[in-house]
Amino acid sequence: MRQAFAHEAVVAMDPGEDIRAPGAAITVALCGHWEHQSPCPLAPHHTDARRSGTRVRLRVLFASESAAEASVRTRIEQALAESSLTGPDGVTTHWRLLDTQPSAVRTSEAEHAERLIQN
Repeated sequence: MRQAFAHEAVVAMDPGEDIRAPGAAITVALCGHWEHQSPCPLAPHHTDARRSGTRVRLRVLFASESAAEASVRTRIEQALAESSLTGPDGVTTHWRLLDTQPSAVRTSEAEHAERLIQN
């Protein structure tokens, strides 16, 4: 049975870089490509990115079997450690991973988490 989990990370990015790229890299790591058929094969997920100067805080909400949680977190961390992604337009976005850590699912995320579990 799937459960909801959360993971947080902070990356450094130049102001002109696309803050969606790290989330797309996570989707590639979990699903094989940023454009794919639903459902996500390993872990339905959602990534929120918020910029503050040169830092971008990422919050990944995902649903997986308990036994797959560590593998999903490892894939998220590895994707962010790659530090770049080339988008469909051929432009490569760069970042530097500063921090990554597991997090608890927030009460405010409960409905979204339930949708991911059911996906």
